[in-house]
Amino acid sequence: MAACWGQALLLLVVLAVASPGVDVDDDEVPEEWVLLHVVQGQIGAGNYSYLRLNHEGKIVLRLRSLRGDADLYVSDSTLHPSFDDYELQSATCGPDAVAVPAHFQRPVGIGIYGHPSHLESDFEMKVYYDRSVQLQHFGDSGYSGDAAPGQRAHDPEDAPQEEESVLWTILISILKLVLEILT
Repeated sequence: MAACWGQALLLLVVLAVASPGVDVDDDEVPEEWVLLHVVQGQIGAGNYSYLRLNHEGKIVLRLRSLRGDADLYVSDSTLHPSFDDYELQSATCGPDAVAVPAHFQRPVGIGIYGHPSHLESDFEMKVYYDRSVQLQHFGDSGYSGDAAPGQRAHDPEDAPQEEESVLWTILISILKLVLEILT
């Protein structure tokens, strides 16, 4: 009997360690990042909470859904960004992160969206100032200067991530629908 309980306990420990929902490294950040703010809140399905970022420099926003699924939309052209009107976004089923470039016009609008797949979403967003750009000897070399005046240079690595995020959201929605039909 004790052997069965021991095996069951071992199985639970292995599952807890291997669980993709547990992110042990979530609070690990580079030493160049300085924590400015921690914002916690709750958002209803299909609703937005809006924040305003006035701090200059490169800012990193890390949004973690504590319950439900909150998504992040950022804009320097509107204080009320949405999934229809944004410059930067992270809409994953897990932790979301966006790096706001130093060249974005302040104030920057931040929209936190409660995904309709959950009635309510609890979230925690950490706002970091990235000093690494300031520490570089060649100024703002981290950003492309090839963009025409009035246009922003977007990192080509961001495009596949956005496409992947949309595909994961669609896949999760389909799986939830199938589960709903089967139960």
